[in-house]
Amino acid sequence: MVKIMVKVGIIGASGYTGGELLKFLYKHSQVEVVAATSRQFDGLDVHKVHPHLRDLDLKFQNLSPGEIEADLVFTATPHGASMKIIPQLIENDIKVVDLSGDYRFDDLNLYQKWYGMEHTHPLKAVYGLPEINREDIKGADLVANPGCFPTGGILASLPLVAEKLVEIVIIDSKTGVSGAGVKPTEATHYPNCGDNVNPYAVTTHRHMPEIQEKLSQFGDVKVSFTPHLVPVIRGIMTTVHTFPKDDVTPAYAKEVYDDFYEGEPFVRVLDVSEIPRLSSVRGSNYCHIGCFDMDENGRMVVVSSIDNLVKGASGQAVHNMNIMFGFPETESLDELGLHP
Repeated sequence: MVKIMVKVGIIGASGYTGGELLKFLYKHSQVEVVAATSRQFDGLDVHKVHPHLRDLDLKFQNLSPGEIEADLVFTATPHGASMKIIPQLIENDIKVVDLSGDYRFDDLNLYQKWYGMEHTHPLKAVYGLPEINREDIKGADLVANPGCFPTGGILASLPLVAEKLVEIVIIDSKTGVSGAGVKPTEATHYPNCGDNVNPYAVTTHRHMPEIQEKLSQFGDVKVSFTPHLVPVIRGIMTTVHTFPKDDVTPAYAKEVYDDFYEGEPFVRVLDVSEIPRLSSVRGSNYCHIGCFDMDENGRMVVVSSIDNLVKGASGQAVHNMNIMFGFPETESLDELGLHP
């Protein structure tokens, strides 16, 4: 088999997700990074911003989308910015994996309602959760990388929804501070988030309708979602509460998950009563799903853990790229978690 070298660019390469993308792409045997853009750090060596990438001989450049010559571009840009960049890339026959929320919704009205802005450049995109859209991703020109919370929430809920075993899922997620990005805020200032647990956007987080829309493609389900900021750097621990039909036992639920995720390279279904750990997936592209416990009221609890910067962002984006170009899906993504 002849290897092809794919030229890849990253727009917005100076943030946490940009650093993770560069880390995985540096290891990739069939990728050449030809552009890592940043207005703020134009001309600076990449390792001056991402110190773990000292062996990467690359400088940041302040390039416009039209100046990038690549086969694929990752847009690690804020919502609202991606939609202004991506159409020109697509016109130039460049494939795109977008890490913002601009192209995740099938229903633009949902985007405009929850993101509070008009979508001025709608395009056809494939939702980039490989576990449900692998075949569509293969032929896509634009892949919308899922949000970090939706990745953990959808994967933890999907088998029960797809089997029509539940009609309501209540999702509680705890996230590390890196999910808020590089720029510090009052909420992420250490004295405010250290030794603390902070619920936020308790009924209004924009990832809730994303989870709702995607799960609803598999069954008639209502979704409630609340995120919490916890004093860890990486990781999302998601706890799903639901009330399945009377004949569903923990052992049967585990069988459903085993069957649904059979052959998936990055999903690991744990045993009944085994709780996923953040440390088990930290730094990796894996999602661990477990627990499956039920209480005397018929409530089932399913728990998932992911690294928000990897499976919840950059690792999943590289996974999507691998699928788009026919590379082995685990190429450059086969690192295990960092426990303890």
